[in-house]
Amino acid sequence: MPVIRMEFTIQAPQQICFDAARSIDLHMESTARTREKAIGGVTSGLIKLGESVTWEAVHFGIKQNLTAKITEMEEPRYFVDEMVKGAFKRFRHTHEFVVLGEHSTKMLDIFDYSSPFGIVGKVFDWLVLEAYMTRFLRTRNEYIKEVAEAKAQELQHIAKKSQE
Repeated sequence: MPVIRMEFTIQAPQQICFDAARSIDLHMESTARTREKAIGGVTSGLIKLGESVTWEAVHFGIKQNLTAKITEMEEPRYFVDEMVKGAFKRFRHTHEFVVLGEHSTKMLDIFDYSSPFGIVGKVFDWLVLEAYMTRFLRTRNEYIKEVAEAKAQELQHIAKKSQE
């Protein structure tokens, strides 16, 4: 069972980071390369505890659907999405946000999954899937970081203007 762990420092408040990570619209923007789009459940806006989304995407040249549900959430500290239906045997994806300072947050991303097909799935993980998912998640997290930092700068600029 591979576990992919990533950590990013984002120059933005915890709430902005939390909301960026659970935004369906931002998810679609960040995964444009795989043509990922929400086709069922929550299809835009911010997903909440107990809600699910069905994604359609092209991975390895194959159109696939995957449904994930938000199974845990403590706003703005963390949320967990878990696969309900899809190509994995299972996955649990934890998104955690730790305050480092007034305008700084550490985002932890932990993707714990199992592939189907027994030993064939394990070999596929080792040869291809783990590296593929690491790149996929890194690209998405870098996009979240970029958007959250831009939003934080915009809000700081507005706050400075209102003080003048």
